[in-house]
Amino acid sequence: MKNSSRLLKPVLLIGGIAVFFLAGCAVGPNYKRPSVVAPPAYRGADNAEIASANAKSLGDQNWATVFQEPELQQLIRTALVNNYDVRIAAQRVLEQQAQVRITRSQQFPSLGVGGTGIGADLPSSLGSGIPSGALSAGSFNLSAAWNPDFWGLYRRQTEAARAQLLAQTWAQRTVRMTLVEQVATAYFQLRAYDEQLDIAKKTLKTRQESVQLTTTLERGGSVPLSDLREAEELEYTASAQIPQLEEEIQQQENALRLLLGQDPGPVAHSDPDALNPPPQNLPVGLPSRLLERRPDILEAEEQLIAANAQIGVARAQFFPQLSISASGGVGGDSWSSLFDPSGRLIYGIGSLTQPLFEGGKLRGQLQLSEQQRQEMVLNYQKTIAGAFRDVSNALIAVNKQRATREQQEKLVASAADATRLARIRYQGGSTSYLEVLTTDSDLFSAQLNLVNAQEGEDLSLVQLYGALGGGWD
Repeated sequence: MKNSSRLLKPVLLIGGIAVFFLAGCAVGPNYKRPSVVAPPAYRGADNAEIASANAKSLGDQNWATVFQEPELQQLIRTALVNNYDVRIAAQRVLEQQAQVRITRSQQFPSLGVGGTGIGADLPSSLGSGIPSGALSAGSFNLSAAWNPDFWGLYRRQTEAARAQLLAQTWAQRTVRMTLVEQVATAYFQLRAYDEQLDIAKKTLKTRQESVQLTTTLERGGSVPLSDLREAEELEYTASAQIPQLEEEIQQQENALRLLLGQDPGPVAHSDPDALNPPPQNLPVGLPSRLLERRPDILEAEEQLIAANAQIGVARAQFFPQLSISASGGVGGDSWSSLFDPSGRLIYGIGSLTQPLFEGGKLRGQLQLSEQQRQEMVLNYQKTIAGAFRDVSNALIAVNKQRATREQQEKLVASAADATRLARIRYQGGSTSYLEVLTTDSDLFSAQLNLVNAQEGEDLSLVQLYGALGGGWD
């Protein structure tokens, strides 16, 4: 027991020194968030300022509250579990966690234990000078080594690694937010194709009936052959649209299945209320709240924190670096003498190195880290400016897409009535079939454009939700 305590003395000595140096200074600047002035309100459509008296915004709501279509909710749930980008982002977080452990380990002493043993049974025929029987020797040692972090070199490296971990975590949340937007966008586009396909099929049926009627009239000599050809032109226009829309639907299904982490195939998309107008007067919250909400902004800030810590790492290279190692052990030529005090060996080594001349390498590293930090400051500010732009663009889209849809509804109503009146006049012999052709074509285009306007209005909600930082929690 007495010998064991002697062996522990070098290790305890290093431990005591470690406590002293861990409380040492850390060179380099401490992080301070750059000054960013947020606008008092978001710019909406027609230069109108939009602000919410409530600090809460649409981005604070869960995606299931914003997107209430059951089909879409199930798609988003599946995507958040199976999507490859989400899973890759999660793995990157785990990788960075391991990197933090590796980097942080440099702050602490390393301990090791070892032993050696030699045994042989030599014959007496080797000579009278060597005794017969077993010849053995053994040793047991305990060693420790440590590089005191007096200037904060390893602590700054750990600080940078932890910031990178948080940046990777926020990047993972950005992926989740983007995925919710992508799934919702793909779903609304798919439902728009469905609506357009339904319009094309109904239009085709109506035009086929018109062709049958015109054929009967042409055979009876009531209308010229040109009317029949114009009626057929309308029919073929609608029929040609159907395979194009079916192609878009199936390809959109495949794109959506990829987001779900699944092989190409069909997906559920039959909700009749999917393209209903989104609610009005959506809360947007305070612009300053966006700095704490958008994961891409928080990711950029953590990258800035990591770059700031690297300045301390570069500055610590200018100062002396101390290395301490110690070892204690015992040895003997038999098991009984292995722990004999007379066979113990204790030693310690310390080294101190101070850079004198490295051809400008250290100053270059410091300059590089300072310039990289400045780059991250600009990147942080750019990300914030881009976030404010995204919200403003989304608010403009919400307002203008609603106005477009309302006007398009009026256009469809007028085109439908014009088509009805043209058919009445044609049947009464007051006009040519060319008017029917023109008004019917206008109605078909107006109906398809109305679906596009409805889709655009719903996508503006998706755009606003993502711009406000929603969908990741």
